[in-house]
Amino acid sequence: MTLAFRPLSRDNLADVAGLDGAFTVEAELIPSARHGVVTYDIEPVPAYLKRYADNEEGELADFIDAPDKMFLLAYADGELAGHISVAIHWNRYAFIDHLAVDARSRRHGVGRALLAQAIDWARARQLPGVMLETQNNNVAACRLYERLGFTLGGFDRFLYRGEMPETREIALFWYLPLG
Repeated sequence: MTLAFRPLSRDNLADVAGLDGAFTVEAELIPSARHGVVTYDIEPVPAYLKRYADNEEGELADFIDAPDKMFLLAYADGELAGHISVAIHWNRYAFIDHLAVDARSRRHGVGRALLAQAIDWARARQLPGVMLETQNNNVAACRLYERLGFTLGGFDRFLYRGEMPETREIALFWYLPLG
């Protein structure tokens, strides 16, 4: 699979809505902390489909031609394969807010390639590192981050309960120092 990367523009803004980011959850990462070190176990769960909310076009338009953030689309054979957004966070880390790979393009290196683009973007701006947040039910993504050198720096059991009081989702914070 050959990928072509394009920054978000008014011409390709509508492409983002066509991405199928849903995935089947079959396991959850269960984090714990002791003496300031975060570790985890992975436990199987009954399978279910997880779908994230779609990106708002107005929110995405803020990325077009913005010097301090980037929304990059990856195309394979002319079809949208994935996208990533990154911006400079308050702590001077590059913060990846959105990373999605289309269901048909998974396990072909699209996520890894998009993360490499975001890491290069952070290095070009001499930022101290890259950070992102995901949920404990996205085990495949967590394994990818770990393979790329990210460290699980913390977790928040209550972050999503304001909107979803019954949720078991745990926010996981991953960091990649660039120094």
